[in-house]
Amino acid sequence: MSGAGSAARFDLPEADAFTRLYWDAAAEGRLLLRRCRARGCGAAHHYPREFCPFCWSEDVTWEAAGGRATLYTWSVVHRNDLPPFGDRVPYVAAVVDLAEGPRMMTEIIDCPEADLRIGMPLVVAFRAEGAVPDGGGDAADKGGTAGRGGPVIPVFRPA
Repeated sequence: MSGAGSAARFDLPEADAFTRLYWDAAAEGRLLLRRCRARGCGAAHHYPREFCPFCWSEDVTWEAAGGRATLYTWSVVHRNDLPPFGDRVPYVAAVVDLAEGPRMMTEIIDCPEADLRIGMPLVVAFRAEGAVPDGGGDAADKGGTAGRGGPVIPVFRPA
């Protein structure tokens, strides 16, 4: 990740063989989560793992989430010296409860700080991040990473 006049980006996720399906879906405007298929469990979870964090079964599968959530908690970040966050302040770092059950760390967009309320209904949106140096293509290219462009990140806004 080097190039003339560009700073390294440490805030961007990197898709690997396991998470590629998640990032591909995000690039298509779909949010995925994992669900355990073990008898007696069936719990959904997020962040994506290859096993169920509740019963430790490896019988888990990808599932489309509906994209609805409620705000669990948040913090408005007014200062962050790590690139590129300094250019984004203030921003709302949040934890949301997905309708399917799991909690997810995210960012709230398109909502004034004064309007934030615990339990407020939210809906997923997708933000294409800037291109990685030496990149090409757009954010919807295969791989959720736009070839070498930026990944598409799920964020939430008021419903």
